[in-house]
Amino acid sequence: MIMQKLLFHDRTSFRAQALFLGKKINLQRLENYVCLATMPLMVTVGEYGCAVLLGYGAVVLFNLEPAEKVGFLTQLSSQVSDSFTEPETEEVEVHLNVAESERVKEGKIFLHEFSVERLQIVADILAKSVVLSHYETSLATVFDQIEPFAASLQSDNRSKRKSRELLRQLGTTLLVQHKIVGRVEIIDKPELLWESPQLENLYLRLEDEYEIRERHNALERKLELISQTAQTVLEFMQHSSSQRVEWYVVILIVVEILLSLYDIIFKS
Repeated sequence: MIMQKLLFHDRTSFRAQALFLGKKINLQRLENYVCLATMPLMVTVGEYGCAVLLGYGAVVLFNLEPAEKVGFLTQLSSQVSDSFTEPETEEVEVHLNVAESERVKEGKIFLHEFSVERLQIVADILAKSVVLSHYETSLATVFDQIEPFAASLQSDNRSKRKSRELLRQLGTTLLVQHKIVGRVEIIDKPELLWESPQLENLYLRLEDEYEIRERHNALERKLELISQTAQTVLEFMQHSSSQRVEWYVVILIVVEILLSLYDIIFKS
């Protein structure tokens, strides 16, 4: 059995905080950090803390003092692409408990030991949860905006402006779908489990407690409904011979969407 490095020897609990900082963190350009582990990357921070950094823009902080957190995030900011002005965050207490099974209880995470590998598993789940929260919020806004368009299918009162707005919402939907499916890989198990299969039960318990798969599936259903609604409206527009000028606008917006997708896929 592989020996696991232990952290926080003098503590029985500490706070963990996940933040979704932006669209990408450039892990290759990080400097002046002591690396504790990779896949995902874990580095020491401050006097007794550490952080796990995910390339898709999330970071999970363990046992940091407020001043250490501010200093670390300030230093890290130069490596974050397309930072969010108000990053989504999530906090939880992590406790040492050898007697009981490793799980989430009363909103707290209980572990048998504070090993690097266990904290990497915790970080993977917290990072996915905070990313899901971000897109749950953004998609809820899109969903609220798309409902009037669904109602407009029953009427002839579809303006050019509303149709253009709908196409932009379709573009937003496609981009979100690419981010959460292609880059974050929400429902994929971390590579760490290949080397530490004994931690799979912990991962599955945390994944279940934070409802990672259920939330991911709910987002996919909402994305599908938004996309179907948008496409249905576009079919109505396509069969309207009086809207040829508008189709030039449609084509331009679709090209804009495709260019955005190309930029994300091939330049990220």
